[in-house]
Formats: sequence, C-alpha cells, structure tokens
Amino acid sequence: MSNHDLTFVPDPDADSISSDVAGFGGILMSTQIPTRADGSLELGGIVEQSECTLQALKVALEKAGSSMDRVLHLTIYLTDMADRAAFNEVYKRFFAKPWPVRAAVGVASLAVEGMRVEVTAMAAKQS
Repeated sequence: MSNHDLTFVPDPDADSISSDVAGFGGILMSTQIPTRADGSLELGGIVEQSECTLQALKVALEKAGSSMDRVLHLTIYLTDMADRAAFNEVYKRFFAKPWPVRAAVGVASLAVEGMRVEVTAMAAKQS
C-alpha cells in the first residue's frame, strides 16, 4: 500500500518510538507534556503544568503548519480528576468558542513521576 498522502515528522528523541506529527491533510499531534521553552519539565502545580503543556502544544502545532484555533480534538490525561477545574481555567486562555471536541481521562500515572497532565491533539492544517 502506498502512503504518499501521509507524512510523519520524527520525534527528535533518538530513543522515541513515536513520531511527533502525522499529517494526512490534517495533523495528529503527539503527546505534549509540561515542557518549558528551555526543554526542561515543569513539575510544579497543575496550573503551571497546564500552562507549559498547552504552550508546548501551541509551539508544536505552529511548527507543523497549524495553530490552536485549528484544533479539532484534544485528549487530556490527568493523574487527578480533581485537577480538571484548574486545567479548564488555563484551557480557556488558549482556546475559545467554538471549543474543540475533547475528552478528559483520569489515569493512574504518566511517564514521569510528578507529571500531572498530558494532551494529544488533532488539528487542521492552515489553508
């Protein structure tokens, strides 16, 4: 089967077994975690982690030829569903109506101890 209409942008981490972006006329964004601009992890409170995570998503989308206002779907992973309200307050600073379709999922843990939030996204490319 030919996949000439699909593109994959590899994760810069040599040990990663996932692409950062898959393109198909739209964009599937890999998981974004609370990464600061300098590449370090933010492991503070849920507000700080949410801000860093959504900012990392914004940067990744722009690099891939999209933007936050082109996001169609988000999956939000939280280690404590009690953090959902705080996450939503940060979320409202990054997104506006019409809101993307989304799901919030409670999980037992994430890849790094102390990490409280991760997101994945599906977005349309810029026209």
